[in-house]
Amino acid sequence: MDERGVSPLKHFVQAKKAITSIFDQLVEFVNDGVTFVEETYCNPELKQITTEDDLKEIQSFKRKLAGIGEVLSRRQMKVAFFGRTSSGKSTVINSMLWDKVLPSGIGHTTNCFLSVEGTEGDKAFLITEGSEEKKSVKTVNQLAHALHMDKDLEAGCLVHVFWPKAKCALLRDDLVLVDSPGTDVTTELDSWIDKFCLDADVFVLVANSESTLMNTEKQFFHKVNERLSKPNIFILNNRWDASASEPEYMEDVRKQHTERCQSFLVDELKVVDRSEAQNRIFFVSAKEVLSARMHKAQGMPEAGGALAEGFQTRFFEFQKFEKLFEECISQSAVKTKFEQHTIRAKQITDTVKAIMDFINVEAADKRVSAIEHREYQQDRLEFVQSQMAILAEDVRKRIMYISEVVNTQVSDAMMDEICHLSNLVDKFDGNFHPAPQFLKHYKNELNGHIEKGMGRKLADRCSTAINTSIQKAHGDIIENLLPLLPPAAQNEYGTCLPCKKFDLSYNLNCEKLCSDFQEDIEFRFSFGWTSLVNRYLGANNARLLLGFAEPTFQIPRPVATPTATNNSLQSPDSLSQEEIMATVMSGLASLTSRGSMGVIIFGGVIWRAVGWKLIACTLLAYGSLYTYERLTWTSRAKERAFKQQFVNYAAQKLQMIVSITSANCSHQVQKELDNIFTRLCQQVGITQRDLMESVNNLSVKIKQLDKVQNQAKLSRIRAVHLENELDNFTKLFLNQNK
Repeated sequence: MDERGVSPLKHFVQAKKAITSIFDQLVEFVNDGVTFVEETYCNPELKQITTEDDLKEIQSFKRKLAGIGEVLSRRQMKVAFFGRTSSGKSTVINSMLWDKVLPSGIGHTTNCFLSVEGTEGDKAFLITEGSEEKKSVKTVNQLAHALHMDKDLEAGCLVHVFWPKAKCALLRDDLVLVDSPGTDVTTELDSWIDKFCLDADVFVLVANSESTLMNTEKQFFHKVNERLSKPNIFILNNRWDASASEPEYMEDVRKQHTERCQSFLVDELKVVDRSEAQNRIFFVSAKEVLSARMHKAQGMPEAGGALAEGFQTRFFEFQKFEKLFEECISQSAVKTKFEQHTIRAKQITDTVKAIMDFINVEAADKRVSAIEHREYQQDRLEFVQSQMAILAEDVRKRIMYISEVVNTQVSDAMMDEICHLSNLVDKFDGNFHPAPQFLKHYKNELNGHIEKGMGRKLADRCSTAINTSIQKAHGDIIENLLPLLPPAAQNEYGTCLPCKKFDLSYNLNCEKLCSDFQEDIEFRFSFGWTSLVNRYLGANNARLLLGFAEPTFQIPRPVATPTATNNSLQSPDSLSQEEIMATVMSGLASLTSRGSMGVIIFGGVIWRAVGWKLIACTLLAYGSLYTYERLTWTSRAKERAFKQQFVNYAAQKLQMIVSITSANCSHQVQKELDNIFTRLCQQVGITQRDLMESVNNLSVKIKQLDKVQNQAKLSRIRAVHLENELDNFTKLFLNQNK
């Protein structure tokens, strides 16, 4: 075994290991690429970065690489041995394997195709075509016996023979040797080529040196040459040891065989030139080589036994054949088995790299666009927030100003209408009757008339101006906030009509306000004692004065409060006008209460002074005036008195609610404008939320694009690494002969 040294077949083994490693990396790379492109394509935010065609293409690479990986795992160097029956094909194979692996002998020993390859186990077995049953064989004789006993085997079938690698160094290097039936056994050459030759790397034609090349042998290789591009063919002129019996003709015969073989390879097949043909034609004796190697394996001399003269020369030539054969098959197998896959791998890597470059560029462009858009959205968000803060303060001030103006307008208008309340009451035309049950209904109608009339007058005087102010403020608010609104709201508010007319609710509620009004429509003579006192002293003083005239009248004295007892006596300046009048009336009452004598004396004095005629005329005029007033005190007069009393009373009550009513109207206007501004602020809030959401979404998108870019860059780096690996593989294993 040592004479083989470092086998050139290791070159194929190393190449297979290298290309398998590269394809494993390529499969992982493409699988990661498929996952990456699928995720990118299915992401709605990133879908435009890649295309469906890119996705389908890279998915197709995944399927193709899976198939290529399976093919590479089965790739082996394959040598097909052909020749006529009993030319020594099996013996040549056994010589190369250093052992009797295949049955050989005189006659037609191989009736089918035998594929010999190594197995890791320590037992030999065979598998026939169409079956998975492993038939165990321990010796060559058992193998021959098993082949002959299987009557179903035909010349065109294939039997896989698995021989332990531990017993044969040649089988350790992924080498498959195919032994064939004789080319003169059958004419089914085309089917042989299709089944066993299309993936063969080297063909060995084993010829019988005792004869010349036959047409059947040539015909087969012509067929092979038609189907394959320049097949690698070696011609072994076996049984050259027979030439030792006729040494005088040896060189002539060798020259004759060489010329015929060269002509066949160069002129007929045109697979090599004449200089290369010299290294494809050998003269050997496989039987001698097998015997010598088996002797050596048993520890005996190689030249032991009966060997013909010139053995060493034939032995060295066989070794030369093996060396050139191993170099040829290794280089050929690497090229035929791996070159196309290497080219395909480069194409796949280049295409995937282009896809990743495209994704990287698209992601970079979209990332820049997203960053610019995010900056724009952030600037707009800050602008909206700052403008909103400024406008909110301005709008609040304007609303307060308009509310104050409304307060003043309503207050002034209401005071003016109170001054003209008598005109409004005079216009009331109800069914007046002094009876209490009728007066209640009359009061209710009069209250409604005043409330409705004053409300209408206030509306006529204030509503137009207030509505104008509200509409102008509404328009100004919309105009100022319109750029801050979302697009839908801009379309809505930008084309909307002015806001609807605003109606103030004055809510005078006269019925409740004047619910405690007590009318006084009893007849009062205008020159009576009570009327005169009321006219000259006032109503309050008159009641006090009239009370003094009654015997039971007593001046109420003020009750000292705890505060008064602790303080010094009040000074005259601190006495009120009512207290002074009470003191005067007390003095008058004391005078009149001294008896009727004073009245008689006073009447006598007057009688003596003016005379009885004047007194009589005065009494007659006084009585006539009384009678006239009494007769004119009709329901109409009572109604006028009632209205005048009601006007005086209602005016006082209405003056009390002027500030409340004006404040209420001001609040209504303020609320209306606040509602308008609040609705617009809500729309601005939508704009801010949309902008914030857009900024957040863009930030997420930018992160995704960063991730996509990084993954695309990483994939490109991996693609470049694989390209370098493929280039190194090409230099190391495919371009050695260039």
